[in-house]
Amino acid sequence: MSNILIIKHGSLGDIVQISGALQDIRNQFKDSTIFILTTFKFKNLFEGCPFIDEVIVDKRLPRWNFFYLLKLIKNIRSFNFDICFDLQNSSRTNFYRKNFKIKNWSSSLTVLQKNETKKLFDQEGVIERFKVQLDRSNINDTSHVLKPDFSWAIEESFQIKEQKYIFLAPFSSPKLKHKVWPYFKELIQLLKNELPQYELITAPGPSEIGQCKNIGLKMILNNDKPTSIGQLAKVIKQSSFVIANDTGPAHIAAHLGCKGVALFGHHTSAKKVSIETEKFKVIESNSLREITPEQVLKFVKDKIFT
Repeated sequence: MSNILIIKHGSLGDIVQISGALQDIRNQFKDSTIFILTTFKFKNLFEGCPFIDEVIVDKRLPRWNFFYLLKLIKNIRSFNFDICFDLQNSSRTNFYRKNFKIKNWSSSLTVLQKNETKKLFDQEGVIERFKVQLDRSNINDTSHVLKPDFSWAIEESFQIKEQKYIFLAPFSSPKLKHKVWPYFKELIQLLKNELPQYELITAPGPSEIGQCKNIGLKMILNNDKPTSIGQLAKVIKQSSFVIANDTGPAHIAAHLGCKGVALFGHHTSAKKVSIETEKFKVIESNSLREITPEQVLKFVKDKIFT
């Protein structure tokens, strides 16, 4: 029995997007033990993933922390991995490639063809790049990679008393404030007036609870604490519609087959992050401030009943 390594550190949206790639790798290596190297934040999530057998936590300490890196390298080498699928494709994981000493290494760098540059390769959408990477790494069937299904992560036992609701994700991590659409408070008031049959809810992180009270959203919590990723997925899956910034919840909604919309400014494009699906769409503008609450309300009313 061989050992296979996958590397994916995050973020949440990125984790959601590799669901199809994980399934295709699992199908290729049915009799192998598949490990994933990830951060502690996603340890519990991947321990419940049907495509993963073992989880290795990477603290991602600075590279000058020689003792940590030596310990990590020694641990990775002890498994004698046959191949590594680097789905993070970062400068850090390229550094790992040089030190883990895994003979077969699949990454966006190692699969480049003659006269093809990394810059050109990266112009494609992220999920499309995963497909090219797996195709060029001799994965026989890559039928799932372009259609990630995050339903494996849903914590079905989590109880939600709300029956008919619109889920909003108006926040972002502190480092990504440029992704935040500034008119959620105004939109919430419009939704309450125009679609009163729907509750308006969110599932805030630890630093977002106070903000929910300020903009008038009902919070879904787990015993007064933030929901887990699996619980969040359950809340999103059962929603009638999702309205979100370009953040993890938007990707969860997209790859759970939910109706919804994500709001994009100049920071990136929907094509590059591979977020649009049959039911989940985007509104894009050069500036998030140019997207009006009335424009989003009209979009919601046009789509929620179809």
